[in-house]
Amino acid sequence: MIDAEDVVLGRLATEVATLLRGKHKPTYAPHVDTGDFVIIVNAEKVRLTGNKRDQKFAYRHSGYPGGLRKRSFGELLDTRPDRLLEKVVKGMLPKNKLGRAQAKKLKVYAGPQHPHGAQQPQPFQITKIAQVAQ
Repeated sequence: MIDAEDVVLGRLATEVATLLRGKHKPTYAPHVDTGDFVIIVNAEKVRLTGNKRDQKFAYRHSGYPGGLRKRSFGELLDTRPDRLLEKVVKGMLPKNKLGRAQAKKLKVYAGPQHPHGAQQPQPFQITKIAQVAQ
């Protein structure tokens, strides 16, 4: 379980992608899914540095001609912060069947509450990432 409050988005996403892939384990193999399940809480309080709120966009296509849609990161953070984190982390995973299986192990929640209390998730401290001072 990772608390995303005041953590820079990209630095959080790289740590999460490493955990999902299992690269932190000595038994890591690139063709085997050895990663852990990751729960992220407080996704709505993640930090975007610089002008990324307005100048960086998330794109999606409906499959129809002229169906490209774009939304700014700020708009996504205001409406669906969980989707923003999922999209950023998925972009750092392999683009194949293994990457899709690893992406299913990611659970993101906008607030501090999550329904996985019965699994007794262990808090994960991101020591390499300095949280932005208020």
